[in-house]
Amino acid sequence: MRENNMFSQIDFGSLQKFLDEDDITDISYSNGGNLWLKTLSKGLFRVENAEINDTFMEKLAFQCANVMGTTFNMAHPFLDAESVELRLNFVHDSIAKNGIACVIRKTPAKIRLEKDKLLAEKYIDLDIHDFLIQCVLGHCNIIVSGETGSGKTEFVKYLAAHTKENEKLITIEDTLELHLDRIFPHRDIVAMKTNNIASYSDVLVTCMRQNPKWILLSEVRSAEAVLAVRNSISSGHYILSTIHADKASSIPNRMYSLLETNQDIEQFLKSIYRYVQLGVHIRGYQDKVTKKFVREIAEVTEFYVTDDNEAKHNTIYRKTTTGKVVRKTVSSYLLDYLDGQGVVLPKDIIKESEIDSSKNSVPSSVSPVNSIGTQAVSQVSGNTVNVAQPTVRPMNQASAVPSTAQPVMRPVNQSNQFVQPAPTGTQPSNPNITRPMSSGVTVNGNNNPNVTPNRNPSE
Repeated sequence: MRENNMFSQIDFGSLQKFLDEDDITDISYSNGGNLWLKTLSKGLFRVENAEINDTFMEKLAFQCANVMGTTFNMAHPFLDAESVELRLNFVHDSIAKNGIACVIRKTPAKIRLEKDKLLAEKYIDLDIHDFLIQCVLGHCNIIVSGETGSGKTEFVKYLAAHTKENEKLITIEDTLELHLDRIFPHRDIVAMKTNNIASYSDVLVTCMRQNPKWILLSEVRSAEAVLAVRNSISSGHYILSTIHADKASSIPNRMYSLLETNQDIEQFLKSIYRYVQLGVHIRGYQDKVTKKFVREIAEVTEFYVTDDNEAKHNTIYRKTTTGKVVRKTVSSYLLDYLDGQGVVLPKDIIKESEIDSSKNSVPSSVSPVNSIGTQAVSQVSGNTVNVAQPTVRPMNQASAVPSTAQPVMRPVNQSNQFVQPAPTGTQPSNPNITRPMSSGVTVNGNNNPNVTPNRNPSE
């Protein structure tokens, strides 16, 4: 609270309205007057404000320097100013030759993510959401990857909010962003911050003596942080953390690349695969149609070491940029781990499927239905059903063969018997509706109650 009072002395002028707007997460100033905003809804865009110029930003920097008890000049060209919910970084024009540069990051003490909103915005699918929450309750070690600004920290905060209320949490950060102690003031939470005196290693030693259930590292970005993660999980504590990586399955290799030692790669990776249960990758991008900034869970991968001492990973969920979604069943290793933690999940909690929205494909367990209830299927292949257009094609009266070679929907009666096509020139009572078939109908050897089989023309 004292830091808030200190920053309340600063006159943010024309920037204040941007600081007050919850949708804005970052403010960037550079290049003699360019002001860029990053928002949750629109992403990154430029705004015009003549009052915000180099002179204004220099005055702001001097105010921050006075509050922080430091200087900002050619001899000290870098300035970091941090409050409870704001983080500012300035670069002096003696270094930034095209003018003073500044970045302001807002870190509010709130959980921005909500389940209903996540589902509505297609940030995550319901089955994956519920699975991850169960993994938190089952004390899985989870590392969230993604690019800068993709929302890794926000998702870690969301997961941390689902830890049990009687479990002690300790956060270790170099810059304050999580604010779980302020979000949950009634819980047993210790917020630790590293600095030039107390390194990650120093803080971690003290952290262990505080007997936490969970350790939350804001980001794994150095060799020291990597070792902190490994030492935490190998000593029986549970972690939630973030890392910069291009996909969830590459998290262990990314952690190894941060090490500055010649440690045996196989030995290191096995230790990560053994103790880190899940990796989650978040993708953020600008939607070409809506022009909004979209964040979504792009990958969920489990790590484990087999009974034969082999390090393996299994990508349970993957969503490509084209909209193709692939699900795989959870391994017995993760299910056994959760069972040992008192969380029993069914083997098919994640059903194996493949959906390609660009090709209008759905899992075989799902029947596409149009606005009037018509079901249409062109073919069944593995776990995928490709959807045909919901129209009933005219039939040849003599042979009951479709007039084209395209897949056909045939109307059925309630007893699951095919209805003979109406004579030429007549129409069925309702040609646009096919009734669903009951269970037990086999299509080309595949038992699928929702699929009407293609008839052989000779039948």
